[in-house]
Amino acid sequence: MGGCIALVVAAGRGARFGGDTPKQYRDLNGRTIIARSIAAFANHWKVDAVRVVIQPDHRELYDAATADLSILPPVAGGDTRQRSVLNGLESLVDLAPETVLIHDAARPFVDVHLISQTIEALCTAPCSLPVLAVTDTLKHCRDGRVNETVDRTGLWRAQTPQGFHFATILNAHRQFARVSLTDDAAVAERAGLPMTLVAGDEYNIKITTEDDIWRASSQPNHCETRTGFGFDVHQFCPGDHVMLCGINVPHTAAMDGHSDADVALHALTDAVLGAIGAGDIGQHFPPSDAQWKDASSDTFLRHAAALVRTLGGKIVNADLTIVCEKPHVSPYRQAMVESIANILGIDAGRVNVKGTTTERLGFTGRGEGIAAQAVATVVLPTR
Repeated sequence: MGGCIALVVAAGRGARFGGDTPKQYRDLNGRTIIARSIAAFANHWKVDAVRVVIQPDHRELYDAATADLSILPPVAGGDTRQRSVLNGLESLVDLAPETVLIHDAARPFVDVHLISQTIEALCTAPCSLPVLAVTDTLKHCRDGRVNETVDRTGLWRAQTPQGFHFATILNAHRQFARVSLTDDAAVAERAGLPMTLVAGDEYNIKITTEDDIWRASSQPNHCETRTGFGFDVHQFCPGDHVMLCGINVPHTAAMDGHSDADVALHALTDAVLGAIGAGDIGQHFPPSDAQWKDASSDTFLRHAAALVRTLGGKIVNADLTIVCEKPHVSPYRQAMVESIANILGIDAGRVNVKGTTTERLGFTGRGEGIAAQAVATVVLPTR
């Protein structure tokens, strides 16, 4: 298989959390904690598959929480977190990923940027670790009294996901299976593996107690507005129709492209991806990949919209301009608006489609092809 697989560790019984439901299956603003954690990886374009390590007697809870997620079958955990991770890694041997991300299910607010940074850091080292500097003054205490103030210089808080070259961390876990270590970075450290640090995220909190879930549910939903821009061009080729905004428009030529060459949806996909800092359409759907040949471009735009939802955001509006002499856009404008609204899952009143010409100037003026430019506005929570 190669590529990158995310291993989400959810085999804990949640004894410290209290209540009848293990913490990873508790509801957090309409979605379970575990589903939020898994979805962040399942919808990330650099993650090829997700496997979850669970307690076998949690299977019904797991199935209900993950019914809408396309992921690998789960694997049973062990008596300790370390054993659970090793079970998960062993289950991936036949898939032979190049890299693996190991993440605690109790961190439901991991975002796309932290995942990307952790993966990218593996280009220069066999291990990558998200960390945050310790800023509080630390006290060593015993029997209710302060023994000493601990020097916090050089101290960092480790987070997940932690990234590794798969074969390397598998061997390290096998080697130190009988040693009690608190996270996978500690296993790598014991094995003497070099590790690259990446900037952690203050909002990537680990839910451990009832108070944690209360704070996570009730914190103010601070938001920010982002705007993305997209532009694309396709030339004409022999044919009798073009695809524009997912609509079949009769014409004396077709559009040349690896997919269905819907220049409008390609531009809008790039605009949505740009608004969330998620690269461009070519990174997610490389034209060199045969599976996307003749693919319907609504697949690309739906993927971009799903990434926005994974981040807890929403698409506010989409504005698209199609530039060509022919075919004329106006007879199909409303159908195009409704098509885009359906793909993005937003109200049609938030979509605008315009057609214009270049007054017979340039390649579009000469009837050699069509250009499209798009702007998308997205609202994201700042956490």
